[in-house]
Amino acid sequence: MLWSLAKIILFVLIVSALTLGAGYLMEASGGIQVAFGGMEFNLGPLQSVIAGILLIFAVWVLLKLLTLLVAVLRFINGDETAITRYFSRNRERKGFKALSDGMLALASGEGKEAMNKAHQADKYLNRPELTNLITAQAAEMIGDTKTAEKVYKELLKDNRTRFVGVRGLLKQRLSEGNNDVALKLAETAFALKPKHEETQDVLLRLQAEHQDWKGARQTLATKLKTGTLPRDVHKRRDAVLALSEAKDLIADDTSIEAREEAIEANRLSPDLIPAACMAARGYVAKGKKKYAVRVLKKAWEVSPHPDLAAAFAEIEPDETPQQRLKRFGTLLGKNTDNAEAKQLLAELHIAAEDFPAARRALGDLAQDMPNTRTLTLMAAIERGEGAEDAVVRGWLARAVTAPRGPSWICDNCNHIHNEWVPICEHCKGFDTLAWRQPPAQLLATTGLNAEMLPLIVGAPDKPAENAIVPVTEPVPTAEDIEEAEVIEAETTKETSK
Repeated sequence: MLWSLAKIILFVLIVSALTLGAGYLMEASGGIQVAFGGMEFNLGPLQSVIAGILLIFAVWVLLKLLTLLVAVLRFINGDETAITRYFSRNRERKGFKALSDGMLALASGEGKEAMNKAHQADKYLNRPELTNLITAQAAEMIGDTKTAEKVYKELLKDNRTRFVGVRGLLKQRLSEGNNDVALKLAETAFALKPKHEETQDVLLRLQAEHQDWKGARQTLATKLKTGTLPRDVHKRRDAVLALSEAKDLIADDTSIEAREEAIEANRLSPDLIPAACMAARGYVAKGKKKYAVRVLKKAWEVSPHPDLAAAFAEIEPDETPQQRLKRFGTLLGKNTDNAEAKQLLAELHIAAEDFPAARRALGDLAQDMPNTRTLTLMAAIERGEGAEDAVVRGWLARAVTAPRGPSWICDNCNHIHNEWVPICEHCKGFDTLAWRQPPAQLLATTGLNAEMLPLIVGAPDKPAENAIVPVTEPVPTAEDIEEAEVIEAETTKETSK
């Protein structure tokens, strides 16, 4: 409103000044005398002003003619569009203004305005490689996916914009969940621009989801080569892919290749627990038990894990519990202070029926780290030492309702997995699983170790006396939890008596 008022006032002032100036010229005496070619011209004041205006106009026309002459000379020299550009400069100016307005509207979130400006710019410029980009993004902004898809397909026709078109279609298919088509589009985009980091990441994730491990390793190698992935991260993820490839080979009954892939995965990342276990089993199958011991011991030093202990037990499956207890000293070494080593020693002593030694090995873990495994071990120790059934049932009741111990947990979404997998089952993150304690909000009931129950309650089918107790922890039913609460209440009453 104020700006409009200011413009009106300015217009009135200019008209008044011109009128006043014209009045002065009409009343003024004298003028301008021009001599040219033996001729003289006497111009009055008003005539002098008109002559000046005509002179300025003549100079402007002369400059235009000169630029036209330059365009003609360029056309003669081979520039086929020189004359066309000369006559279309005004249209280009309007077109680029509309284009810039469309970009500003797109940046400010005005999708419809951006589409209108892009259409206007296309009318003046006839440059679809520029205007289609704004049209497609604006259409997506307002939810018009059909228009966006149509424009992206138009971009495929031009070599300069083909990658943009493929990338746009790729994002649409990903949002739709059509990962099969998205994989093919990602491969096409990667072929067009192998150094594009976002395309590399999308292709790697889709290849991993489709279990194309060889293709994923090639993509990973490209990321290392182009500098979009640190060397240490590449080494770890390449090991994960090699391990995944080995697992698939085992499923296809190609054991020789599987062993080689597992050994390669362990070489790339010795701290990768599943790779170490598979590599050790591969060495055992080849009769190279010393290599298997070396692989498992190296992995145990980095990260003690029950799967490593299970693989170590498989090296000598026919040994007695006492022989196994002695041999496991090679794996444990002098470092027996960590929780996993204490629980493993307790399990070994229980298998050897040395329950006091099992209690000493377990120490205060049942009080300091009360979880399903430690409480189940305490129930087994009490049972082995001849404690009353009420005491054993008390430990079992606590084990049923206790939180689970360390598990394979996704670092992205905290989803708990029963076993290691290269891709999170929940968020589809690649190489995001870590063996750690669940967060506080996930410390839910997980049930006691079912494989330990025959040893505790004396079921008729006892496990092999030299078996390492597995760590699989089934989820209890509602009936199990209710029964455990009743047992715990009875135990409390008997203890108070």
